[in-house]
Amino acid sequence: MQKAATAAVAAVATIFAEIAASGPLEDANNAYRCRDYSTALELWRPLADQGSAEAQAKVGTLYDFGFGVPQSYASAASWYRKAAEQGNADAEFSLGFLYELGHGVPQDYGIAAEWYQKAADQGDLFAESKMGVFYLKGQGVSQDYTQAAIWLRKAAERGEPTAQLALAMMYSTGLGLPKDMAEADKWRQRLADRAQQALHGAGPPVPAGEGCQRKP
Repeated sequence: MQKAATAAVAAVATIFAEIAASGPLEDANNAYRCRDYSTALELWRPLADQGSAEAQAKVGTLYDFGFGVPQSYASAASWYRKAAEQGNADAEFSLGFLYELGHGVPQDYGIAAEWYQKAADQGDLFAESKMGVFYLKGQGVSQDYTQAAIWLRKAAERGEPTAQLALAMMYSTGLGLPKDMAEADKWRQRLADRAQQALHGAGPPVPAGEGCQRKP
């Protein structure tokens, strides 16, 4: 009974902490969107230090791309790891990508695959595509065309272009799938349609900071 009560109190405390943090998180996200990276960091960093996985992942992004801070893959990896260990899918993918490239951490395809798998299991689109490619190549995992097709199809059906191209290749060559040129053409056409939409459907570019208000 006491354990249940303690768990309930902890759950309520977590809910209130999330509510309290939602304002600063939203403000930080808006600052980031407006490319006011120093304000974003100013708001995210205290939340990250308090254990917010979302804020930790966002701080990692700032260091990863050198937005408002000197670029540091090592610092990015450190912040991504904090968030990834709490199950943040964005951080899991980003940490996996650093391991794949060897940026800020030793290059290790096996560890990259582990983090990609965690993110893919949570439905991260790009992690699904990565797992498909890793299984296709036998990179970081044992080569498995069946698993490659499963993960590539998941991502391809949601419009991920690398997955669509790889799935078309598998169908056109009969690699791990029955050779089927109609299916190959279907996925190539979807990829082409997506490229056309990106080319003609995006509209005019939005100027940097459009609709944003800077701090006085």
